[in-house]
Amino acid sequence: MDRAELKTLLRATGCVEERNGIFFLCDPRWGPPDRAAMSALENVALADLRGDRETGWLCIPTGGTGGGVRFARHDEKTLGAAVRGFCAHFGMARVNALDVLPAFHVSGLMARVRCAATGGQHVAWPWKDLEAGRWPAARADEMVLSLVPTQLQRLLESPEAVERLRGFRIIFVGGGPIWPGLADRAAAAGLRLSPSYGMTETAAMVAALRPEEFLAGDRTSGASLPHAQISISNEGLIRVGGESLFRGYFPDCAQTREFQTEDLGEFDAKGHLRILGRRDAVIITGGKKVHPSEVEAVLRASGSFADVAVIGLSDHEWGEIVVACFVAVNEQAMTREKLELIHRDLAPHQRPKRYLPVAEKDWPRNAQGKLNRATLRRLAMRAPGSSAT
Repeated sequence: MDRAELKTLLRATGCVEERNGIFFLCDPRWGPPDRAAMSALENVALADLRGDRETGWLCIPTGGTGGGVRFARHDEKTLGAAVRGFCAHFGMARVNALDVLPAFHVSGLMARVRCAATGGQHVAWPWKDLEAGRWPAARADEMVLSLVPTQLQRLLESPEAVERLRGFRIIFVGGGPIWPGLADRAAAAGLRLSPSYGMTETAAMVAALRPEEFLAGDRTSGASLPHAQISISNEGLIRVGGESLFRGYFPDCAQTREFQTEDLGEFDAKGHLRILGRRDAVIITGGKKVHPSEVEAVLRASGSFADVAVIGLSDHEWGEIVVACFVAVNEQAMTREKLELIHRDLAPHQRPKRYLPVAEKDWPRNAQGKLNRATLRRLAMRAPGSSAT
């Protein structure tokens, strides 16, 4: 796909704003803080841009809503490399996609770019319609679908949805870790899942598990795609290099050879990437490390929570305590006896010392499945009390 074709595609999304030759993808629903940050960036004079407009002219948002919106600079070359790597990894000459993710998010954007670059069919469809059982007429066996874990969880509750999902060529799952219980349910239903790993800075996925590997019992994020180079630092952090790597954060524009994430990971014996969580999410309680993802997996497997997240809060005795926040739609089931059963599968230092119900309307997970832990921590700190074990 050349530059002119990509610009035409971007304008068709209705989510782009052009400033001084730079294209900004924007969320129409941004609130005042993110919109103010966007306006400040838009006002950067062309003379202040560091780097020319030939590279990094497409700015894709990352962060926002608490962490402050930033833009990762891409162009037709970085996105093109990501498409080529994707097609080679999955052996696909033409990509047809049913897409329920917004165009301003890198996953929704890349679904459109893959289809356009390969001459495939792109079907944009509202997630709420899919969740309500209204599906498009497109043939699923010729299509791929991208979901975040919470979307997959909701669809698995409907036998009709499960039957439709069985027909898809590949179902990509990204935007957050897929917990073991959810993966096992999907495998038992015969769904051709591909758990993947990627981010805005890498033009979406740089590692992905092939569906046949998933159905055979592999629960990693798979091997690196051909266009990407993934390594693990001495601190256990994931590093990514390759042609799809962004040009820098706006207004800077400097191609780097490698991008170090805040994600902890490791490779298994087959060279497949396993995500262990984020470094800044690790809880140190009583001198022992707790990875929230491990505790969340056990809590989810209990079936007692519609959604749950584990955070650490400061404590004068323990340094930090483990706190489980959950969507308060089934609070009556949270009995002491049930919690004791759940805790049998956790080490003593992993067991939450507080359980905090959060109203569904206040639960800070966006449409792309990203949980804003900073917002959740603020809610927890303001809570007058909680249900304790």
